[in-house]
Amino acid sequence: MKLLPLLLACSLLFPAATPTRKITNICSSQINDFQHLNSTGLHQTLHHPQSPCSPAPLSSDLPFSAFITHDAARIAGLASRLATKDKDWVAASSVPLASGASVGVGNYITRLGLGTPTTTYVMVVDSGSSLTWLQCAPCAVSCHPQAGPLYDPRASSTYAAVPCSAPQCAELQAATLNPSSCSGSGVCQYQASYGDGSFSFGYLSKDTVSLSSSGSFPGFYYGCGQDNVGLFGRAAGLIGLARNKLSLLSQLAPSVGNSFAYCLPTSAAASAGYLSFGSNSDNKNPGKYSYTSMVSSSLDASLYFVSLAGMSVAGSPLAVPSSEYGSLPTIIDSGTVITRLPTPVYTALSKAVGAALAAPSAPAYSILQTCFKGQVAKLPVPAVNMAFAGGATLRLTPGNVLVDVNETTTCLAFAPTDSTAIIGNTQQQTFSVVYDVKGSRIGFAAGGCS
Repeated sequence: MKLLPLLLACSLLFPAATPTRKITNICSSQINDFQHLNSTGLHQTLHHPQSPCSPAPLSSDLPFSAFITHDAARIAGLASRLATKDKDWVAASSVPLASGASVGVGNYITRLGLGTPTTTYVMVVDSGSSLTWLQCAPCAVSCHPQAGPLYDPRASSTYAAVPCSAPQCAELQAATLNPSSCSGSGVCQYQASYGDGSFSFGYLSKDTVSLSSSGSFPGFYYGCGQDNVGLFGRAAGLIGLARNKLSLLSQLAPSVGNSFAYCLPTSAAASAGYLSFGSNSDNKNPGKYSYTSMVSSSLDASLYFVSLAGMSVAGSPLAVPSSEYGSLPTIIDSGTVITRLPTPVYTALSKAVGAALAAPSAPAYSILQTCFKGQVAKLPVPAVNMAFAGGATLRLTPGNVLVDVNETTTCLAFAPTDSTAIIGNTQQQTFSVVYDVKGSRIGFAAGGCS
């Protein structure tokens, strides 16, 4: 079995209730938010999967356990991937597989335009994957139901299949961790398989991609999926933003600059975020960013590694040796929901937050070991800061620290790990996060979605 790359999975299985007229008006005002191309770069609206403004929303009453179940499978796959990367992909690797039959999980989505004339598609955004792909007609083997029409290559005057002799075909090994293959007619075939058992197989293709109403980019390489199975829900496919030649980021870089930024919105009805590309993609909060360097790692050159330097609760540093923060490799990832911390750091954080809250404890909830009776909005949540090498700091709000898992229980939105530490999206919500790949740094700024 080949190594399986990380998936920012989105299972949009359950339609949300019909929004009220007030919400509809709010959503209408967001349609063109951040969608323009100018000297500052390319900007897209980014949606939380449970927001009524999402073009393919999850049910607002989807249990939080659904998100946790997929998160665990994602982390297990990532840990296995990193544990074997130093073997140059030669050794076989077995990763845990999770059934998607009863799991409804979601992540951040935006719209991507493809073809001539342009048709837009609802796409999952993944900073941990490289190859962008979407479901394509005639869908020779299997396509899951999606919001909107399938991409039809025959309807685009700028579509072209990529031959096996093209250098991009050879690059699929690095992008998907699976070898490419060649069809009987000489067309390059890709295999994108993921740590939760999801996969997309199809033809490597190129066409004109559009991420705004005013700009398009010809000759974009992507996967035209003919067999697509797994936790993709009603999304058409996936946008890869990792550091790889075939990622959307790398292909746009010559035109707009090698950086991207986002603000991940909460599920609040009126909340919208953005995804932007360009050399000035941090212009939503100019001068307000604090930066930390991207850390080089031989484990996986396509992922974004950082150095966590310290944490504090209510102004007091955690009672843990500083060496524990760097005891494990640390990744920042838009697709992981719950942040994983080295076990000693997590234990110290749990004790400090529990002491500050002084709230009745509640039973553990799946992987969330520290839980309390009550809801985030009604508890005196202490200030929690996450400090990174170089001085960058995430000053977390109550909603970044605790997460309500049901109507009576809230839990610390962190979990312990002894393999790979990950800064997940719960801690990133409402912050502007810029990935300055050219400058090899990541920046944070508060108030990004406002």
